[in-house]
Amino acid sequence: MEDRGFDLGARLGTLEENELKRSLSPVDRVAERGYFAAPSGGDLPVLESDEVLVFASNNYLGLTADQRVQNAARQAAATVGTGAGASRLVTGDTLAHRDLERLLAETKGTERALTFSSGYAANVGTIAALEPDVVFSDELNHASIVDGCRLSGAEIVVYDHCDAASLRSKLETRAARSDSTDEDESWLLVTDSVFSMDGTVAPLGAICDAAEEFGAWVMVDEAHATGLYATGGGVVQAEGLEDRIHVQMGTLSKALASQGGYVAGSAALVECLVNDARSFVFSTGLTPPAAAAASEALHLARHSDARERLWENVAHLRDGLESLGFEIAGESQILPVLVGDRRDALALADGLRDRGVIAPAIRPPTVPEGTSRIRVAPMATHEQDDIVACLEAFQAAGEEVGLL
Repeated sequence: MEDRGFDLGARLGTLEENELKRSLSPVDRVAERGYFAAPSGGDLPVLESDEVLVFASNNYLGLTADQRVQNAARQAAATVGTGAGASRLVTGDTLAHRDLERLLAETKGTERALTFSSGYAANVGTIAALEPDVVFSDELNHASIVDGCRLSGAEIVVYDHCDAASLRSKLETRAARSDSTDEDESWLLVTDSVFSMDGTVAPLGAICDAAEEFGAWVMVDEAHATGLYATGGGVVQAEGLEDRIHVQMGTLSKALASQGGYVAGSAALVECLVNDARSFVFSTGLTPPAAAAASEALHLARHSDARERLWENVAHLRDGLESLGFEIAGESQILPVLVGDRRDALALADGLRDRGVIAPAIRPPTVPEGTSRIRVAPMATHEQDDIVACLEAFQAAGEEVGLL
């Protein structure tokens, strides 16, 4: 009989041959330091004996280990339950969800907010539910945005990264097409606010200007910004653009030290998503402990000094890396150390790990060929000695690889 299955061995072999195969490396805890295990496939992992500094986490405020956040999760598990048990539309809607959504809407300056089981589900479900006729998308948007655009069935127009002039040109070109005279045609403009691999920040004001000129809606993904900017919000709040952006999306799994995603906007938007977003309707609700942990983390992001400590560490680390001679891209808490060659990037990451620092090499296909880099992400809970240790590791490893 003819084999119509899949040659998985050949696929894996190709990945290994091209130095693209990735492996899982478990850690004992999510914090600014920890013990890692070597990749073990399906076997039980064995932790290494040496503790290492972690400069690769999206746990930007270091709140996963905060006792107040952990206590909130414990209390929710004890009083509400460990899981939602069903879709929110069945019996999985709890007071823990409503409390978090109220706080998110307040922070984001919107009428309502809605939580999803993941940020990926929030993006895919929202874009597909809106059913836009045309989507204008930044060329470096997250994969969940790309997949949401494809699933929506919209015509997808890609503009140059963080380039408002390119966006305006695409809007003008699309408007000039004869079939764009249909007044019922819907346009959605989607962008990340902070881009996770480049550390760049979208020019949201200029994007809103262009969108308003052509009557398009704007959706902003604040996954890597939520909790880090003004009043614990994102770039939208920092720039005072709440009234000009129709859909604010974000995650609970990064600075908010939990799991899940959210969308904030008008009451009508949320009601439509409750009814039409398949990733919401057909998913079990966010777990109550995750909702409670995110609520407490958001409260701390708004009312503690965690944000200030993060940005102090970012400034110290950026200045130090640039002083050593490394090129650092972006203007956010994400510090991509540009290397170029993928083998050099892998060697630099290995050298850092040998010196007790975890910072991954990001290489194609995640980033374009010739733009491999080390993605460095400090946390609010790193001490000054940790920042110094990271810089010393970069200097020694950079010299060893021949980059300095």
